[in-house]
Amino acid sequence: MSSNSIPRPTTPRLAPVTHASDEVNELLGRGIDAPDGTPLNIFATLAHHPAVLKRFLNYAGYFLNKGVLPPREREIVILRVGWNCRAVYEFGQHTLIGQRVGLTTEEIASLATNSSTHPWSLDDAALIALCDELCEHDCVSDPTWRTLAARWNEAELTELVMVAGTYRLVSGYLNTMGVQLDAGTPGWPEGTEL
Repeated sequence: MSSNSIPRPTTPRLAPVTHASDEVNELLGRGIDAPDGTPLNIFATLAHHPAVLKRFLNYAGYFLNKGVLPPREREIVILRVGWNCRAVYEFGQHTLIGQRVGLTTEEIASLATNSSTHPWSLDDAALIALCDELCEHDCVSDPTWRTLAARWNEAELTELVMVAGTYRLVSGYLNTMGVQLDAGTPGWPEGTEL
């Protein structure tokens, strides 16, 4: 991805909602909370539009809780898209999730590099290529597609592209709104150059 990205806001453009209606509080209760028990900043920021928050929790929550992809592979895709989009919030949140589903510290750090030096399997390398190609060209190349199609079935291929696209959208929202890291959430891996 281009290193000529637009600087990210250093403060929130929309502050997270702190005093919400009962309906919004119920929706926020369906999301994941920060370690201090408050709603994650992404959800509290989306709460400015309750209808979008409700549908986002259902839609993105499907991929995280009921999707057909193995969690480790899903997190490779989300982390790499987060890196490509330079979305530190997305990368930080999914660093924690990635660790819980078996990604190593070295694998996560490797996903935040311009050229992966980690010895990825052919299947994992194809997931990374899918993310890089979608983020740069809005299309997956034929060679990458052939590698993916040799491993994944049609439903999984559909979900791979949808997860990458969804988290590209989410990354753009997080970056544009200046959503800040939640307490206890890591930023970029040490030594990462943006």
